[in-house]
Amino acid sequence: MDFGQEYYEMFGGKAGEKMPFYMAYPMRNSFQDEEEYERDCRRLQAMYPRDARKIQSAVERACDKMEYEGSMMFDEYPDRLLFALLCRNIYRELTGDDGTPAVSPDRDDPFLQLVEVMLSQEMYRRRCRRYRCRRWY
Repeated sequence: MDFGQEYYEMFGGKAGEKMPFYMAYPMRNSFQDEEEYERDCRRLQAMYPRDARKIQSAVERACDKMEYEGSMMFDEYPDRLLFALLCRNIYRELTGDDGTPAVSPDRDDPFLQLVEVMLSQEMYRRRCRRYRCRRWY
C-alpha cells in the first residue's frame, strides 16, 4: 500500500505514474523545526508573570555563562552541589542578599524552589538543543 501516491497525484503527478523514491521520504529541515520550537518557547515564556520573567532572565544569563564545551550543564550527570550553588547565586542576585549566612535562603523557600525549577528546565532545553543541533556546528 502506497500512502503517498494520492498526494503525489494531487500535487501534479500523473495518475498511475509511480512516485519517485526521493519524494516518498522528503527531507525534513530540522533547523527550521528548531527555530519554530524556540519561537514557541519564547511565546509561552512571554505569558509568565512579572516575577517569573525576572527569574527567567536571570536564569538565562547564568546559563549563557555556562554554555561552553565541558560545562557542568552538558555533563551526563550534572553535579547537585554545583547546581544548588548556582541556584543560590541566582536567588541572591534577584533578592539583593549579600550572601551572609544569617540571610541564607531556606530550602523550603518557594522563591528558591522556583529558581531551581526554572534553572533545571532551561538547562534541559539547552541540552536538548545542543544534542539536536550538534551536527550543524
